[in-house]
Amino acid sequence: MNAPNAMSQAGTALRWTASKVPEVTIYFWIIKILATTVGETAADYLNMNLGLGLRGTTVVTVALLSLTFVAQFWVDRYIPALYWWTVLLVSVTGTLITDNLTDGIGVPLQVSTAVFAVALVLVFGAWYLVEGTLSIHSIRTRRREAFYWLAVLVTFALGTAAGDLIAEKLALGYWLSLLLFAGVIGVITALHHGFHRSAVAAFWAAYIVTRPLGASLGDLLTQPQDEGGFGLDSTMVNLVFLGVIVVLVGYLSWTKVDQIGARGGATAGVVPDIAR
Repeated sequence: MNAPNAMSQAGTALRWTASKVPEVTIYFWIIKILATTVGETAADYLNMNLGLGLRGTTVVTVALLSLTFVAQFWVDRYIPALYWWTVLLVSVTGTLITDNLTDGIGVPLQVSTAVFAVALVLVFGAWYLVEGTLSIHSIRTRRREAFYWLAVLVTFALGTAAGDLIAEKLALGYWLSLLLFAGVIGVITALHHGFHRSAVAAFWAAYIVTRPLGASLGDLLTQPQDEGGFGLDSTMVNLVFLGVIVVLVGYLSWTKVDQIGARGGATAGVVPDIAR
């Protein structure tokens, strides 16, 4: 085998073994929560302020997400800006799926929550059956990446439905809702670290709960004061949150601290597996 062919095959191997998702750091969770809040308010802004309506907003968002998925699946490595732009659009789409079911055709939140919970179990079951792992450190092929993004989309839809159901049934208000979801994440973290529960289960459970947590934060900041919110301008909140996201994503792009293998000395193809 000549040298150019050997280099070409080595490049192909790297392309298919480099992780397409970030390491789970504190930056991951901060950006995830901010993106969730922005996604929630962005859907409302397109729907109401721009007058697109629920159907028009859904069409525009799905079209943007489809184009973004083409780019995300085309690249051969994790690119922070593209990855988090995809998460933001998935956040909006997941919200719209639940909104269309609830507001568009009148599906009760109890039903949509149960359906999405079953759907997520089926996605995880199919993912594990086909790939033998649910580890986010294993997203190194297009098929695994497809399972990953499908799971992410369903978690956003489930988080929206479950969060709205809890807020509607318990009527806790924005502060208590925020504290409730933050407390649930705290319990998940404690169970994982204190009792050595599955890191994969802990990750996806926390991923689901950050959706209603981010929505509660957005509602607390933007809803009128006589309804328990701070009454801040939603556009200003969105711009501030987007600014923080841009700064953090820029920092991650520069330092590469969230690239799997970059911090622990692992190389592409030799990554820790958290699916035990």
